[in-house]
Amino acid sequence: MATVPDITLNNGVTIPQLGFGVFQVPPESTRDAVLTAFEAGYRHIDTAQMYGNEKGVGDAVASSGLPRDEVFVTTKLNNNNHDPERALASIDRSLEELGLEHVDLFLVHWPLATVSDVVETWRAMEEIYRAGKARSIGVSNFQPHHLRRVLDETSVAPAVNQVEVHPYLRQDEVRAFDSDHGIATEAWSPIAQGLVLDDPVVERVAAGVGRTPAQVVLRWHLQRGDIVFPKSVTPERVRENFALFDFELSEVDMASIDALDRGQRTGPDPDTFAYVPS
Repeated sequence: MATVPDITLNNGVTIPQLGFGVFQVPPESTRDAVLTAFEAGYRHIDTAQMYGNEKGVGDAVASSGLPRDEVFVTTKLNNNNHDPERALASIDRSLEELGLEHVDLFLVHWPLATVSDVVETWRAMEEIYRAGKARSIGVSNFQPHHLRRVLDETSVAPAVNQVEVHPYLRQDEVRAFDSDHGIATEAWSPIAQGLVLDDPVVERVAAGVGRTPAQVVLRWHLQRGDIVFPKSVTPERVRENFALFDFELSEVDMASIDALDRGQRTGPDPDTFAYVPS
C-alpha cells in the first residue's frame, strides 16, 4: 500500500496530503464510505458540522480498529455558530458526535465577514485549541484580506486555509499568501465537480501517462503541494483516487494543466457569500 506524504503544519502537527472527503455523503452511508476509504489506505477524513455526518465518521473510526493517532480527522464550524459562545459549545457537540476526545483540525467553514466578526470567532477557535479539543485550527474559504485581520489581531496563526482549487481556478494569489505566512492550502472541489475531467488537455495528459483524468488532476494537486481530499461513495473510484503515488506528471504536463485557469468557481465567492439564518 502506498505511503501518503505528510505535510507539517505551522504548529508541528503533520497532516496526510491525501485525504477522503465526505461532503454530500448521506449520514446513513458515511460509516461504510469511510471504512471503504480506510481499507483503500486513507488515514485523513474531512467532515464538517454542516454536513450532518460527523457521527458516521466517528462510527467508522471506532469500528476500523485503527489506532487513534493514525487517523487525522477534520471538522468545521457551522455558519450559525460564529458567535464565540456558540462556537465553544459546538466543538463539544462535534466531539460527542465523532466519539473523540479531540479533532486533529478544526476550521472556520466560511469567513462570513458581512455578518460576523472573523476576529471574535477566531479568538474562540484559539480557546478551543488551547483547551486541547483541536490539535490544530484553521480556516476555510478565507481570502488574503480575511487572513490579514486574523494574523494582525490574534495570536495563533491558522494552520490551514481550505479553499476551492482546481485547474479552472488555480487560486495563485491565495496560495501564495498562504505560503508566505506558513499556512497550508487545502483544495476543495479538486476536480471542479467533474467539469475538468472532459477537458481535452486533461484527457490528452491522461492518455499520455496511462491514467484516468481524475488521477491526473489529483496528481497535479499533489505536485503543486496542495492537500487534497477527493470524495466518492463508489469503492472502485475510492481506490482509484488513492492510486496516485506510482506516477508523476512532467513539467510540460503540469504547465499544460496550469494554463487551463479561467477563474471559474463551482461554489460561492467568499467575498459575497453571506449566511442568512432561516
